[in-house]
Amino acid sequence: MRRIAIVGAGQAGLQLALGLLAKGYQVTLTTNRTGEEIRNGKVMSSQCMFNTALQTERDLGINFWENECPAVEGIGLCVPDPQQPGEKLFNWSARLERYAQSVDQRVKMPVWMDTFVKRGGELVIKDVGLAELEELAASHDLVLLAAGKGEIVNLFARDTERTQFSTPQRALALTYVKGMTPVSPFSRVAFNLIPGVGEYFVFPSLTTSGPCEIMVFEGIPGGPMDCWQNIKTPEEHLRKSLEIVRQYLPWEAERCQNLTLTDDNGFLSGRFTPMVRRPVMTLPSGREVFGMADALVVNDPITGQGSNNAAKCSKVYLQAILAQGDQPFNRLWMEQTFEQYWSYARHVVSWTNSMLTPPPAHLLELLGAASQIPPLAAAITNAFDDPRQFAPWWFDAEQCRTFIQKMSQQAA
Repeated sequence: MRRIAIVGAGQAGLQLALGLLAKGYQVTLTTNRTGEEIRNGKVMSSQCMFNTALQTERDLGINFWENECPAVEGIGLCVPDPQQPGEKLFNWSARLERYAQSVDQRVKMPVWMDTFVKRGGELVIKDVGLAELEELAASHDLVLLAAGKGEIVNLFARDTERTQFSTPQRALALTYVKGMTPVSPFSRVAFNLIPGVGEYFVFPSLTTSGPCEIMVFEGIPGGPMDCWQNIKTPEEHLRKSLEIVRQYLPWEAERCQNLTLTDDNGFLSGRFTPMVRRPVMTLPSGREVFGMADALVVNDPITGQGSNNAAKCSKVYLQAILAQGDQPFNRLWMEQTFEQYWSYARHVVSWTNSMLTPPPAHLLELLGAASQIPPLAAAITNAFDDPRQFAPWWFDAEQCRTFIQKMSQQAA
């Protein structure tokens, strides 16, 4: 049976590895941390996964936390009034047709790594550089790089035509907390868009110590929420999180009377540039390495699509590898497989990038109208599961007004 090597044990790499094992492939998975180091390390992401992405895990029988992980039943949007501090310009929420869920990667990845080994996979713990990639490429039929961080990913060339930004568009921070008052009447991603400052959203999750909430801060660079650089301790991070919420979002502060961090590693801050890279890396030997998921397509977390993209990319790649049979995994196959994934991912990139720039008038009109038109709020909410649904009405002013009118008639 064919031998496949995957570098990186995140959502995409592990999911693909487990999918290939189930089909009888020999799989080598390399990563630079043991499961125990991941479990005891810092949080890595906010990973809210919607139904279509969750289904890719169900299909492989690796949705081990579905019954214990809190459900995210909807999405809400609030925009504070810039003229009247403490007041809302508009506010709405809608239910998802099927729930979303967020499982801390420190919970998920170690179990998936153990499952991979138990099912016959070869797990190698080491840092991978060019020399290691050469070794893997010489001994395997296909090498995939699924690690989105670290120096090695920069060996994939930047796709200048598909990359919109050259600098980070947000200062990012995560705070995993216990003791937050739940929202009613249904659990949701509570998304707050603060004009000129940035975005704050919060939603239920499952972490190493049980159910929690994840606070996500997206600060416009140079603005008042770009404030994490000198914060070093867990206590300082929680204090700053509460300070921001109290200053800009009193209705969210009301939910935060009794907050504690989930653990001393339950916080993170940083920034990165949204980017699209070319899918094939040629090694000095001439052998080729194929990138996947956020090694190639890096989105800002503002739309919560990272783990969703990883799961969907994994499914596309799995089907393409199976369909290739005994044929060679050459550059043409790699490029065609990536284009198949890109035909989906490009919609996510366009939509996510649109959220990082000042909104045009038609989008403000759309988001405001959703507070008066329940079917419109539901359409926006459920498109998070498949962002292709946002086209064309999210991007085109005329199509947007037509869509608002159509939803208004539906409501009537």
